[in-house]
Amino acid sequence: MADYILIRKTRNAASSAVHVLLNLLFGVGSVIITALTSNPALGLLLVALSKWRVFAVRPRYIWTNFKANLLDFIVGASIVLLVYFFGIGSNDILLVDIILAAFYCVWLIVIKPMTSERAILIQAMIAVFLGSSAASIAAANADSIVLVLSTFVIGYSAGRHILNQQNDDDSTLATLVLGLIFAEIAWLCHTWLIVYPYLSLGIRIPQLAVILTVFTFVFSSVRREIFLREDEFKFSNVAMPVIFGIAIVAVILIWFSNPAFNIN
Repeated sequence: MADYILIRKTRNAASSAVHVLLNLLFGVGSVIITALTSNPALGLLLVALSKWRVFAVRPRYIWTNFKANLLDFIVGASIVLLVYFFGIGSNDILLVDIILAAFYCVWLIVIKPMTSERAILIQAMIAVFLGSSAASIAAANADSIVLVLSTFVIGYSAGRHILNQQNDDDSTLATLVLGLIFAEIAWLCHTWLIVYPYLSLGIRIPQLAVILTVFTFVFSSVRREIFLREDEFKFSNVAMPVIFGIAIVAVILIWFSNPAFNIN
């Protein structure tokens, strides 16, 4: 029996090591191939291929699997697109590429497997931030429909990810509403897309991404209190996160909306 347990532990350790190694290769490889080719196609293809298990089921389960994996796909695709956008005109590995590759590996190995309530919210906020960042930069030279549809999908996916963890049986309407709110905010911001550049790192952070990330935090806090308290819900239960969210957005809009950063 002791030998069996030892063999099993050894196999589990070997399996975990292989899993970590494959994630490291995938995370670094998808970024490097995008940076060196100055084309996101191959990187996006790698991200899509990594989701082959979504379709390796009976047809009736494909849509459910797709929705369950949508958040992870948004993170991967957004990182590949950001590598491409930040490195346009360069075929070299930049500092920002190393940062994004390292973060993607941390996402795949550490953040993504977490299942606690706080981790679920962090995962959703990361997806919203990265996804809306990529969508905002992509929309700079595209029709507003690109940004509106992208943010709707991002909002829907984030809402679904959060509410499923909260075991909210009435989550479908709430997730669709969150997606529509994201799309509406994106549509309002499309003609005034502000970006905060950090030239030393080669990073550009869209204002819209910050606003939607804060909104995701507020949405999660409010919806959780409504779900837990039901008929006993009072605004005072969520006053702190709501006021915090409003204050952050107000500061951003009033003091950090210099038109010098407008990318339109």
